[in-house]
Amino acid sequence: MIARLGTYLSFVRFSHSVFALPFALAGALLAARTHPISGRTVLWILVAMVSARSAAMGFNRLVDARFDALNPRTASRDIPRGAMRVSEAWWFVGISSLVFVLAAWQLNPICFALSPVALAIVFWYSLAKRYTTYTQLFLGLAMAVAPVGGWLAVGGGAGWEPWLLALAIGMWVGGFDVLYACQDLEFDRSHGLRSIPVRFGVPSALLISRVMHVVAVMGLLAVAWVTALPWVYYAGVGLVALLLVYEQSLVRADDLSQVKRAFDLNGYVGILYLVVLAVSVYVQ
Repeated sequence: MIARLGTYLSFVRFSHSVFALPFALAGALLAARTHPISGRTVLWILVAMVSARSAAMGFNRLVDARFDALNPRTASRDIPRGAMRVSEAWWFVGISSLVFVLAAWQLNPICFALSPVALAIVFWYSLAKRYTTYTQLFLGLAMAVAPVGGWLAVGGGAGWEPWLLALAIGMWVGGFDVLYACQDLEFDRSHGLRSIPVRFGVPSALLISRVMHVVAVMGLLAVAWVTALPWVYYAGVGLVALLLVYEQSLVRADDLSQVKRAFDLNGYVGILYLVVLAVSVYVQ
């Protein structure tokens, strides 16, 4: 039982939930400044985020299984090595999707009505590299749903906050996914898959990634401009910016050996930002 649970957690890279989950909670926290938030709402936000991400990652592993088996970097994933049956994976995606819709229904009618749209967005990313150069931007879009969802879950109305936060997370995630895609450049080219590195080459892709991270930091600062957050918020965003600068410094066009290390640093970005925002809202 425990071993099987470990397989499922590995299948969807459960540890990577730290990328989007803090920003969903950040969206909820911003809305909670003017709308009361309950423990029940927080619980269903957590269920919605984990289930949506699990469904999206499971779908990604299913539709990419053929390519994963051919790529030496990904050949050890669960489906190619036989640790997870295809039928079992489809059941996992289906159940995760239903849990997400249930969680959205428990939150409010708007979240429930938009839940199929959210699933369509996160599923589309897995297919995008077959059709468009800008695959990484679609991953950014999929992750940008998180803060808007958190905002709506608490009952937030019209406001710039969730959209600016969505811009920031979209640029941040898209930027680090560009870095990650650089290591598969030759494989993607030889198999007709599309990405920003395939289209523009590694040096230009790295420049695009850095510009995206600059825009991400500007988006985080813009959140403070429209909400009048205190100085501690600006200090926290400064720390986030330093983390992104360090991440970018690890990857060079002539040396992609540190891409995995740079990628893993992003797990700290969301957690750091959520803590800083929580302190800032409390101080405010």
